[in-house]
Amino acid sequence: MKTAIIGGTLITQDPRTGVVDRGTVIIEDGTITQVLAEGSTVSADVNIDASGCAVIPGLINAHTHAAMTLFRGYADDLPLFAWLRERIWPVEARLTAEHVYHGTRLAIAEMLLSGITCFADMYFEMEAVAQAVRESGIRAVLSRGIIADSAESGMNEAVELFLKYHGKHRIQVMLGPHAPYTCPPDFLVEVGKEARRLGARVHIHLAETWAEIEEMKEKYGRRPAEILVDSGITQAGVLCAHCVHVDKEEIRRLAEAGAGIAMCPVSNAKLAAGFPPVSAWLDSGTGVGLGTDGAGSAGRLDLFDAMRAASSGEKLASMDPRKASAPELLAAATSGGARALGIDHLTGSISEGKLADLVVIDLNTPWTQPVHDPVSTVVYSATTENVKHVFVEGQQLVKDRMLTYADIDDIIGGVKRATRSLFVGR
Repeated sequence: MKTAIIGGTLITQDPRTGVVDRGTVIIEDGTITQVLAEGSTVSADVNIDASGCAVIPGLINAHTHAAMTLFRGYADDLPLFAWLRERIWPVEARLTAEHVYHGTRLAIAEMLLSGITCFADMYFEMEAVAQAVRESGIRAVLSRGIIADSAESGMNEAVELFLKYHGKHRIQVMLGPHAPYTCPPDFLVEVGKEARRLGARVHIHLAETWAEIEEMKEKYGRRPAEILVDSGITQAGVLCAHCVHVDKEEIRRLAEAGAGIAMCPVSNAKLAAGFPPVSAWLDSGTGVGLGTDGAGSAGRLDLFDAMRAASSGEKLASMDPRKASAPELLAAATSGGARALGIDHLTGSISEGKLADLVVIDLNTPWTQPVHDPVSTVVYSATTENVKHVFVEGQQLVKDRMLTYADIDDIIGGVKRATRSLFVGR
């Protein structure tokens, strides 16, 4: 089947094409086959009118914990380690595969309705996550979170997940050592060896809080980024989440090693963990994306919020309004995220030959008019309410702001039942 998205402002994120006014995107067999200028003759089985809309590559959530939608609003206004150790980890110990499945279904629905077509997830009960991904049609990069205290079982599950799902059902799989403070240096060396043996990339939390930096210096005499690079993990390819407390030398070493970076400005700010050095990362030359982190800390799985937070926070920190510009932040949410995840050969731009992961954003709303600059309008003015249509690999998963693959009331009902069973007595 041939689908044509006609008459929209195409913000392609392809430097060869740029922004195309009133252009057309042709989709066949899940792939973008043509990107056409205004006035081109089009013949297709399905025609979608995108006039008055921006058409962008699907947004990429470069770091989250999808099933933590179950903890939305449960443990707010706490510092990270108290939030984790006193509230989140005790409840996570009671999670079952069914809980994770329903929490992930809700996260996927929220993300698709928000224009997110791909997410990088680190959690456990990952078979349940993969099931939710397969049923929905979204794209995902999945990692089974591993800590040294349960290294053998965690590594076994991670390897099984890779062998079963990597490269199938729109899923890529990474190994997921949680962080240097839960995975000592010797264990990280072993993870790196296993990743290279499998041909897998690695997903890890890094330098999120100042307390983490102090703990690593006290235990090992080195900072987390030094420990990571010295472990050899970067040779396999690594996605580093947060990277808030890093100095110029660490940024240089991580960028030189080709590490992908997932900045999570909303979650970091809400937990008072710090704020990522946005411009330093954007200027580093490595792949830099944006993540939401989990809804338990961020509140929403919303990359429009993340783009604005990253831009505003950097402008304020530097006292320079030219920093973290709209084009840079939209790139981080699309092509930069794809590069950080190592999937830029598949998605991240509206380019002929890439998979048709696309979002149609309705700009005919009071808060997005008039449109002087479509990129600035998308980054600084649009919200999730502007997301009209969403395609993943050519399949329309959101049509006129409604899910096409499932009933939202059924998804929410499942989450309510899961929440009641998880929080017994509440």
